[in-house]
Amino acid sequence: MDTAMGVRIRRRHPGVIRIRRDDGMSLIEVLVGMVVLSIAALGAAGLSSVALNMVTAARQQTTATVLAAQKMEHLRALAWRFVDSGVLLPESDGITDLSQDPMSAGGAGLSASPGSTLLTNTAGYVDYLDKHGAWVGNGGLPPAAAVYIRRWNVAPLPWSPSDALVLRVLVTTVVRDTQASPILPRRRLAGDAILVTVLTRKAG
Repeated sequence: MDTAMGVRIRRRHPGVIRIRRDDGMSLIEVLVGMVVLSIAALGAAGLSSVALNMVTAARQQTTATVLAAQKMEHLRALAWRFVDSGVLLPESDGITDLSQDPMSAGGAGLSASPGSTLLTNTAGYVDYLDKHGAWVGNGGLPPAAAVYIRRWNVAPLPWSPSDALVLRVLVTTVVRDTQASPILPRRRLAGDAILVTVLTRKAG
């Protein structure tokens, strides 16, 4: 086998000469390969970031919905019925404080709430929860550990005010709440949960 100037000559059979270049990849080919790999890596990183954001948003949405449903069940569990004592008499809970955990006396129960309780943090109609959904406080200002804000509103149904209530529950985050208007009717922002139901008196 003879070599000269990067060319290797191999004799396999008498009278047959094979020539193979042994130069390897050029610098330009290496650079082009690096550029292609860099673009692919950046694209993969971008997709990973998008996927992570989507998973985080979905988790927050699910948590907000569960927390809203939890408070709605608390509201629906309060006394709002007819008691049969020979005559059907209405019974209404007007003393339970749902902003405490556990619930206690000293609140408004199912009494009609101020109209702005879904817009602002109104004592007695708001509580705060951490990132896991655990209760961390109530009152007009969220504590440092608060991630979620949960507000509710109780309003008599206009055409049956003594026997039916409209219950509304909003769950948002402390960060997202800064994006909402403090004066306009509260609209659902991405990631918020808003539940609405009608509670009617029934014979108990």
